[in-house]
Amino acid sequence: MMNLFKDARDYQIICLGLFLVLGICLRDWTLQINSILLIIITCLVTQIILSSFLKFNSEFININIPKKQGFYLNNLLDFSGVKSALITGLGLSLLLRANSSNILMLAGFLAISSKFIFNYHQKHFFNPANFGIIITIFLTKSAWVSPGQWGSDWWYLLLFICAGAMVLNKVGRWETSAIFLSVFIALEGIYNYYLGWNFEVLTHQLTSGSLLVFTFFMLTDPRSIPNAKNSRILWAIAIAFLSFILKEVFYINSGIFLALFMMSPLTILLDLIWKENRFRWQKINVMS
Repeated sequence: MMNLFKDARDYQIICLGLFLVLGICLRDWTLQINSILLIIITCLVTQIILSSFLKFNSEFININIPKKQGFYLNNLLDFSGVKSALITGLGLSLLLRANSSNILMLAGFLAISSKFIFNYHQKHFFNPANFGIIITIFLTKSAWVSPGQWGSDWWYLLLFICAGAMVLNKVGRWETSAIFLSVFIALEGIYNYYLGWNFEVLTHQLTSGSLLVFTFFMLTDPRSIPNAKNSRILWAIAIAFLSFILKEVFYINSGIFLALFMMSPLTILLDLIWKENRFRWQKINVMS
């Protein structure tokens, strides 16, 4: 059991899975359990097939296989990315809604495929779940993100913050969430004051479950965001401003997700300006 919690991704899987169970049991969602399973299975199968294909090419070209031992494809199956694929599947299940299961499966396929297609020096710069959401919305016109699906109950807010803080403590990207949320709240607060709206309108907007899942679990994906702390701070500020513009000027409810999608390629430039070691998933000390 202790080995389970030595990988930071285990915390993400548990938290996202908990949110999904709470949503199914306590919220009136239209997403069915079979659709959730299809999304997750699509993500896992796509990850295994694509990563195994790359491993197969590498091994087939470089390895010298003795004739007596033969060649076993099962030795080339790559399961190393299944945890990340599961996190992507859970994230899509929490955030994306569609008119059919086929569209949800398409989102899962696109999400995982983006890691293998859009990468620079073996680093993917799109968050997989975010890529799957945005591309599926624009391709099909039959998918959407429902910003109010979690409601605004205070205990949901507390649960998201506590779970998000625990995960960020493990991956060490807390400043990204803090800067984004601070700037975004400040912009929304100034705008609400300018319009003469009361404080309750602002709190209702900012306690959206989708916003909190985005802030603590998508925006902080350590494998796709900038490597250096300075880069992440600048990047988070830019996304906050763009999210505000898309939401309040262009009236795009999913503006935060579109903002992340639009700013993701900037990661390449920021990594070139501020050089830092790339994040790698590894077993961590639970007591740290």
